[in-house]
Amino acid sequence: MRVLLFDPFHGAAGDMIVGVLLHLGADRDRVITAMASVVASPTITEVDREGIRAIKVDSNAGTGKRTPEEVERVLLRAKAPPAAVEIAKKVFRRLEAAEKNVHPGMTVHFHEVGADDAIAEVIGACTALVTLDIDGVEVRPVAVGGGVVRTAHGTLPVPAPATAALLRDAGIQVVFGSREDGELCTPTGAALLAEFSGMVPGTTGGARISASGYGAGERDPPSVPNVLRAFLLETEEKPSCDTVDVLETNVDDVSGEVLAFALSRLMDAGARDASAIPCMMKKGRPGFLVRVISTPDLSPALSIIMARELGTLGIRCLPSVHRFIADRTIEKVTVEICGRTHVIPVRCGWIGESCYTLKAEFEESRRFAEEIGIPVREVSRIAEEIGWKEISKRGGGSSHGS
Repeated sequence: MRVLLFDPFHGAAGDMIVGVLLHLGADRDRVITAMASVVASPTITEVDREGIRAIKVDSNAGTGKRTPEEVERVLLRAKAPPAAVEIAKKVFRRLEAAEKNVHPGMTVHFHEVGADDAIAEVIGACTALVTLDIDGVEVRPVAVGGGVVRTAHGTLPVPAPATAALLRDAGIQVVFGSREDGELCTPTGAALLAEFSGMVPGTTGGARISASGYGAGERDPPSVPNVLRAFLLETEEKPSCDTVDVLETNVDDVSGEVLAFALSRLMDAGARDASAIPCMMKKGRPGFLVRVISTPDLSPALSIIMARELGTLGIRCLPSVHRFIADRTIEKVTVEICGRTHVIPVRCGWIGESCYTLKAEFEESRRFAEEIGIPVREVSRIAEEIGWKEISKRGGGSSHGS
């Protein structure tokens, strides 16, 4: 497996992420084309940051603000791989959700993160990621800085509220700095790292470094290398089994809406699975057994979400449960319906060299179904048929796909 490991020991911003991915070997021409198609041709230079050779990217964009709808229209005209455009859309949806969470009741207008430079950086970073053709992503703790930062909403403490919300919801660990550090992780950088880390879980166990790179930030403070470091790692194939924690709690005083929202929050924060099972509790009261499957490193953070969202006073943790897992891959298929095309990921389960199960990713199927006005099950069926055909061509099909 090829795993991308981000090590933001001095923070992360959009331009730094583009730079480090280019340093790792991303397709420079495709990145330049993508960024130029939404704003202007970027300037890419090699700089020195306290003795470290790094790539610095300048989008050559102006300033301004845009609504989420305007941002999405700009992304749709990008000359970038379809998969990169879809990832970029998700990045800005994360930003929109964070802004709504921080400023409820206000109409969202992207300022710092919705200016043309941020749009160019996001589509550039997503294009770079796609061209690296990696299997997984891991993000080490992010240095967020300290002090205050001036924003369109006034002077705010670091990390900015939107940055904090993005890193919190993605379950990414942070490291706080001093007042002198200022803002080290921007909302754009946080949103990119959050989206990248949520794709395919990476692992650095038994890894071999195949490439390392550095992306330079705008500032060049003395004695501090203002760079984002990342590695491309070659790891052993995924094992057929691993260990997980099982988190459980019983609730009998929450509404269906609250329960559904809690499960959604848990999945967004990195839970492998989350479910609510009807049960009979003490004194004959009907309730639910809420069960969450988690990797051991995320159990503390997910337990806090369960407590806060459900109001429960106790959560049971069954640690290190051994489980069998099939080898899994994500294939991307291009679906054409009613003259419209859309890239939909399909998850494949493998036993040996044979794919025995395949399922289209629901959210992308739903989004395309809404755009063209047909049932989502029809979109999923077509995507899965295409997926089976493509796998069969490679000799990995099973009786399910014949």
